[in-house]
Amino acid sequence: MSLGSCSFVPPFLLERIAASSHDAADHSRLTLARDQELREGRLGPAPATSAAPAAAGETEEEAPAAAAAWVVHTADNGSTLPGDVVRSAGEPASGDASVDEAADGVTATLDLYQQVFSRSSYDDKGAQVVLTVHYEQNYDNAFWNGEQLVFGDGDGKVFGTFTKPIDVLGHEFTHAVTQFTAALAYQGQSGALNESVSDCFGMCVKQRVLGQTADQADWLVGEGIFLPGIHARGLRDMAHPGTAYDDPTLGKDPQVGDMKDYVDTTDDNGGVHINSGIPNRAFYLAATAIGGDTWEGAGQIWYAALTGGQVTADTDFSGFAAATVAAAGEHADAVTKAWTTVGVEVGGTSSPGTPAGTPGGSGVVRVRRTGGIAGRTLEGSVDLDADDPKAVSARELVDRLDLAAPVQTETFPDAFSYTFEVGGRSVTVPQQHLTDDQRALVDLVLAGGG
Repeated sequence: MSLGSCSFVPPFLLERIAASSHDAADHSRLTLARDQELREGRLGPAPATSAAPAAAGETEEEAPAAAAAWVVHTADNGSTLPGDVVRSAGEPASGDASVDEAADGVTATLDLYQQVFSRSSYDDKGAQVVLTVHYEQNYDNAFWNGEQLVFGDGDGKVFGTFTKPIDVLGHEFTHAVTQFTAALAYQGQSGALNESVSDCFGMCVKQRVLGQTADQADWLVGEGIFLPGIHARGLRDMAHPGTAYDDPTLGKDPQVGDMKDYVDTTDDNGGVHINSGIPNRAFYLAATAIGGDTWEGAGQIWYAALTGGQVTADTDFSGFAAATVAAAGEHADAVTKAWTTVGVEVGGTSSPGTPAGTPGGSGVVRVRRTGGIAGRTLEGSVDLDADDPKAVSARELVDRLDLAAPVQTETFPDAFSYTFEVGGRSVTVPQQHLTDDQRALVDLVLAGGG
């Protein structure tokens, strides 16, 4: 998995709000614009690790001081990262709710990985975790950008602060763990597994902090992220995918929980956010069948599968299922049943079918934008035969759009992809590989939220 921005709220959800008449629509549009900037190539050096031990011949006093396990910064509602340091590991509460929630969340997440899985930070080498709160104004998201964790305050209308649900932090942190272990490619079933793994271990963090067993837990991802008046129990329901929300502003939760409902699409890097409900439900079924604490039961099995070498970048659902069964020991039957219940053949090949396309007409150019943590689609079209300035500009750009030219297809977790359709042909381009003409066409066709 390459370094990239991994945001918590799916762009499809922000796009739905942005296209609505809700008071928060403007805030969602601003958040989407900022996310787009962040995803356009935010590639950097590997995150710094904690200070090295004293070299031979050095005294303990001469050796560099060990870095704090984590440091929380504030962006003061600006966009400069990481911002000003406000609290480090070992220091008392600051009195700023977001700062202290982030501190509590990262402490709980590091404790889970260290105490349960014997893992030292996300890279297993003690990398210092850098966090920033109060990012931008009314920012409706949280993300891992390959180097650090970042949290917005929410718009105060649909979303509350993103430091409140502790599994938000666990989810984004786990994208970093996956980056340093199986490096699951962010496309199709391996991409859906990438998303699911983050949900699974974010859920382990939440349940461990609450002291809940698998049977006692609600299995809601992002519980508390939506404000009163929004008809939503959370962002996702791992036990019952597709039921987390149903609201005029948000729309209906599109996740699926069985291979018979697999969404075979070219959008959203192959539906990575919608189809992650299938392995999510398998994890829930395995955890409740095994019983007890999820992090000691199914969590141990999933972690062993993720880090054991059997799971590689292009592993599909069946391959991951086989890895979990191999790691399950006495619980192999329960884990096998969990996967077969959601329609995944253990060790076989998950083949849901042929992707459906939506060819564009010769007189119309269509642009679809997908991606984000759950992958909803924003789309728009322009009639090239119309007699208006927008159509004239679109025709000029389409004349320079070569749908037959090869494109780079490398994608990053939760990043956007764009599909251009015209004259019955189409091409999909990841955000970071858009040409200037493609970007101009996106801005033209999707102006105003589609």
